[in-house]
Amino acid sequence: MSTQVFHYNKPLQLESGESVSQYHLAYTTLGKLNSRKDNVVWVFHALTANSNPADWWSGLVGTGRFFDPEKYFIICVNMPGSCYGSIGPLEINPATNSRWYHDFPLFTTRDMVRAYSPLKDYLGIKKIHIGIGGSMGGQQLLEWAAEEPELFEYIIPLATNAQHSPWGVAFNASQRMCIESDQTWSQLQPEAGIEGMKVARSIALLSYRNYTAYKLTQPRDKKTAWPVQHPFGGEAAESYQRYQGDKLAKRFNAFSYYRLSQAMDTQDLGRDRGSLEDALKRITAKTLVIGIISDILFPLEEQEFLAKYIPDSEFHAIESFYGHDGFLLEYEKIEALLRKFIDESAASYLKIVNE
Repeated sequence: MSTQVFHYNKPLQLESGESVSQYHLAYTTLGKLNSRKDNVVWVFHALTANSNPADWWSGLVGTGRFFDPEKYFIICVNMPGSCYGSIGPLEINPATNSRWYHDFPLFTTRDMVRAYSPLKDYLGIKKIHIGIGGSMGGQQLLEWAAEEPELFEYIIPLATNAQHSPWGVAFNASQRMCIESDQTWSQLQPEAGIEGMKVARSIALLSYRNYTAYKLTQPRDKKTAWPVQHPFGGEAAESYQRYQGDKLAKRFNAFSYYRLSQAMDTQDLGRDRGSLEDALKRITAKTLVIGIISDILFPLEEQEFLAKYIPDSEFHAIESFYGHDGFLLEYEKIEALLRKFIDESAASYLKIVNE
């Protein structure tokens, strides 16, 4: 595994009309690019993840897994605006020689993939064998597949959408309101808004899971009289909400969280492409769309829409009580679909070639 930083010293024009004079991207690679350069797997991470998919998707990425570095050259880029090494709000603005903080420009999901393209060229990649990503990662994947239709051979968008819904925007807006209500948010210091972000994370968790998930994983304690003694007080569900907020605060910052939630809201494949349907019809990669039946944040109808308009695509729905988080946790079910889609497709191709 190798984590590096790519520096691009030319201006990048953003959809907002703003531009950055230069930028940098942290990226992780696993495995080696073969001589034919046809073994590239590009993984797109979700909202608060880092660029090492073996860290947060260990059931699918790593030695002996479906995406095995012995077979594939796997790359994942930390999205702009995040806090794991790419250009972000706590990085230095070269125009002022101080941190960006609130002035960090908004990178849309389309801006993000346009920022990745020079890195692709730098690595000598002309064709990506497999592109895969869930949630906000899936949004970026779809953007790139529509932007450069010939780039991908296979794409697997999971639990994602072509346009972020009013429901999803409302969740994100509510989380930003939590950050805005933190009295420290206006301050120019790295910890500004962090308490508000903890509350924002609590709201996010409600959209990532669902009623059944909480009932099964955070059940009421029937043996102990009130109050139940949990590390953060209250019942298990309350303790879980508070714990997850503190956990995120130890590795993330409110500035990145705020901007990335706005970036998710910008998702709209139809912008300047006629319509959502027209944009999806541009995609030529062999496509497997995967949805999670219990997902309330990116409901199944959004993945069904993708499969309806991406030419010759396949659609599969996964049973999971985890809700939206199922795309991160149901790796055995996802792997079974990948093996059928990728391996059988490759075998059919070889059969046709050899006949």
